[in-house]
Amino acid sequence: MSHTLGVRQAQKQRTRQALLDAALELLEEQSLSSLGLREVTRAVGVAPTAFYRHFRSTADLGVALVEEALGSLHPMIRTTLSPEGDREERIARAVELIARHVREHPSHVRFIARERHGGVQPVREAIREQLARFVGEVKAELATDPESAGWHDDDLLMLAGLYVDQMLSTASLFLDAAQAPAGEHERVRRLASRRLRLIGLGREHWTD
Repeated sequence: MSHTLGVRQAQKQRTRQALLDAALELLEEQSLSSLGLREVTRAVGVAPTAFYRHFRSTADLGVALVEEALGSLHPMIRTTLSPEGDREERIARAVELIARHVREHPSHVRFIARERHGGVQPVREAIREQLARFVGEVKAELATDPESAGWHDDDLLMLAGLYVDQMLSTASLFLDAAQAPAGEHERVRRLASRRLRLIGLGREHWTD
C-alpha cells in the first residue's frame, strides 16, 4: 500500500513540475496575466481539471514559479558576498556568478523581470517577499564583516537593498545582452563592475 502511495505521489509531483515547466516556456512569449490554464494543460497533455489538483489558479502557479525561480538564488547570495579576496576579486566573482546564473536559468530571470511589476498581484507580492528575504540575508552577511563596524541597522538594510537591486539589474542586462551584438556582454560586465565598485566606495566612506 505504501509503495502504491509513493508511486502516486511521485507521479503527482512529476505532473506538477511538468505544469510549471510548460507555463515557464509559454511565458517566454507572454505575461502571466494573459496565460490560460488550458494552454498549460494542453502543453502537458492533461485535462484542464487536472490543473486544480496542483494549483488553485494561474496566479497560484505563478507564485510557485516565483519560489522556484528565486529559491535557487539564496546560496548564491552568500557566495557573492564572500569576504575572500580583495575588492576587485570580490566584484569579479559576483559579476561572474550573476552572469552564470543568467546563462543557466534565462527563463527564470525573464519571468521575474517581467512579473516583478506585472499585473498579477499575488505574484508581485511573492516576488517582493522573496526579495525582502534576500535583503535580510545580505544584511546579515554584511553585519558579520568588520567593515560594517559602527553601522546602524537601517543603514545596513539600505546597503543590502542596493546590492540586491544591483544584482537584479545586472541579471536583466545580461539577459538582454544574450540577444545583442557581440561585445554587449562585456560592456554589461564592465558596467556591473563599476556600479559595484561605486557601492563599495560609498560603503567605505559612509561613516566618515
